[in-house]
Amino acid sequence: MKFLDQAKVFIRSGDGGAGAVSFRREKFIEMGGPDGGDGGKGGSIWVEAVDGLNTLIDYRYQQHFKAATGGHGMGRLRAGANAKDIVLKVPAGTQIFEEDNETLIADLPKMGNRVCLAGGGNGGFGNAYFKSATNRAPRHANPGLPGVERWIWLRLKLIADAGLVGLPNAGKSTLLAAVSAAKPKIADYPFTTLNPQLGVVRTAGASFVLADIPGLIEGAHEGHGLGTRFLGHVERCAVLLHLIDITSEDPAASYRTIRNELKAYGGGLAAKPEVIAFSKADLLPTDDREEKIAEFKRRLKKTPLVLSAATSENVGLAMRKLLTVIDRTRRNDLGEVEGIAQAEEWRP
Repeated sequence: MKFLDQAKVFIRSGDGGAGAVSFRREKFIEMGGPDGGDGGKGGSIWVEAVDGLNTLIDYRYQQHFKAATGGHGMGRLRAGANAKDIVLKVPAGTQIFEEDNETLIADLPKMGNRVCLAGGGNGGFGNAYFKSATNRAPRHANPGLPGVERWIWLRLKLIADAGLVGLPNAGKSTLLAAVSAAKPKIADYPFTTLNPQLGVVRTAGASFVLADIPGLIEGAHEGHGLGTRFLGHVERCAVLLHLIDITSEDPAASYRTIRNELKAYGGGLAAKPEVIAFSKADLLPTDDREEKIAEFKRRLKKTPLVLSAATSENVGLAMRKLLTVIDRTRRNDLGEVEGIAQAEEWRP
């Protein structure tokens, strides 16, 4: 299945059905009168987050969604049928934007979240509605109200607990494959990963979702390389695992490059908790490793974790560190929600 995280679609809700102008005409029955029924409501357009989807690929092949018009009213006070609604099914984590792709309409972070983007037009009243003591035979009815049409953008942000960031070829895909059942493409050239990948990591009797995004390079916020388009997929993460290739000439410069790109992107990524790790530790002798670590600590005042996905060195420790931060974040979020709920229920 191809990965598509952004799609532009056109939606139009249905018009309301027209009311009917009709009069009762039956043999042997006196005192006829207006009996035109009301029109039915037009179909609405809904968007719902459902289980089993992780891409917006369905909206690459169909971009136009138009709901049906409500049924027209008829004689004998028969009302027109309401038209069926259309439900656009999207993955959890989808955001909906206006046509300018900047104004947020709705965010659907959880399965079951749904929002109505275009309500169907109400049906018009038939002439029976306008009957009164002074207007015994009204000869007019209302047309149905028109539906709503608009262009919208659907933008997917994957739901993950932790995210992998780093320069191309830092070993992110190798680590994801080592700690989960995911099978990302792994090769010895940059930009092997072209789309975000998800894996479920199980450690210390718990599990969390780890996201790997394509590597960043200097100037990514200006569109260099693959740009920062995929950084949105780690905006919802509780913690970032920053991987740095220990065999690179200047690990400290590599770290600063990624940090600068995160700050330039915004979205709160630069403020997220992070775990710094040197990858590919098996490729250097112990003395060279210690020298690189000491230089990094001297220049940045940070102590990196040293790991190797090939030999599993410190991989479990890194995953447990991520899980600790994730659990702390979840507890904090739960505490805030419970605090709000209790405040709302309290009565003097």
